[in-house]
Amino acid sequence: MKIAYLLGSLSRGGTETLLLDDFKSAEKAQYEFIGVHRKDGPYKDDFYATEPKFLQCAPKKGRFLSYFKRLRGIFKENGITIAHAQQWIDAVYACIATIGTKIKVVQTFHGYDFGTKGLNKWLLKRSILWCDASYFVSEAQKQYYIKKYNLKCLEKLHVVYNGINFSKFDIEKQPLELPENKIDRPQGGALKLVMVGNFVPVRAQSSVCQFLKGLKDKGVNFDFYFVGRKSDAEPWRYDNCVSYCEENGLQNCVHFLGARADVPQILKHVDAFVYGTDHDTFGIAVIEAVAAELPTFVNDWEVMTEVTQNGKLATLYKTNDTEDFCEKFMDFVNNLESYKTKAVENAKIVRDIYSIEKHIERLNELYRSI
Repeated sequence: MKIAYLLGSLSRGGTETLLLDDFKSAEKAQYEFIGVHRKDGPYKDDFYATEPKFLQCAPKKGRFLSYFKRLRGIFKENGITIAHAQQWIDAVYACIATIGTKIKVVQTFHGYDFGTKGLNKWLLKRSILWCDASYFVSEAQKQYYIKKYNLKCLEKLHVVYNGINFSKFDIEKQPLELPENKIDRPQGGALKLVMVGNFVPVRAQSSVCQFLKGLKDKGVNFDFYFVGRKSDAEPWRYDNCVSYCEENGLQNCVHFLGARADVPQILKHVDAFVYGTDHDTFGIAVIEAVAAELPTFVNDWEVMTEVTQNGKLATLYKTNDTEDFCEKFMDFVNNLESYKTKAVENAKIVRDIYSIEKHIERLNELYRSI
């Protein structure tokens, strides 16, 4: 059994980080695999440095037939038995490229279909119908697609929780300098807080900014760090947060760090993790924070309720409710040690449930079943 992972780009995002962990853990899999991507990105050197072979194959404008032939050739030359697409459009491409072969095609939905309409919406549903199996990263996400597209092929739909290589968090704390300031600088007891996530539609940094104003109004002494890149498509999401902080006197305690490659080290330097989401499908950043033994606060979006076991592994606050967030965060402020003790216990649970080993084991089981 040999798998071809089909990726859109090698950008630095949650999906790509997950897949990079898969590639770095190739020796743990009970199958061989290669990677095929359409676009380059900041993660290119990281992916190409892993043991599995990596290839680039992208369609050129108006020349899709030649692209399908090249993709088919790659599958044949490498003895591929299963093509595993990480985006629905790559699943469509693979289904066409493998017509008349015994190669199976599966896909993983890492996100939602927001903004998908017309022909693309039709093709997305076709990808589910044509593929031998479709995987979703949470039960809530799977149910969304079933309802949205009135899917009847339930036997082909499966949940595969993301797997994380937690070893990257088993590091020694090192001095850390950040662009605008030193995260290690004396703060007179200020709590250091962080949110990790790009400024994209599924994230709710704007709500978090409002929560921070609520904490400031209550006299909480803190430094907050937003880690995540500004979206090229919707830069206003980032700009609005910066403006809000300046207008509400938060500019000296809220810091925007952009994309960072040293997130595990940053998590070593903070006291708690705060997260807001509109439509996350899994919340890798949340699970990583819990695994790093950080008290974690996240809104009660149904996916977060699912992956935190109904709030057992993190503190759930009511979505877009500043008062509820502040009330629960003040309990943390007044009971720091008990929260830190519970965070150590939660980390052990998370590292078992969402380990890269469990993820690969689940994939192997599903690959063999098709």
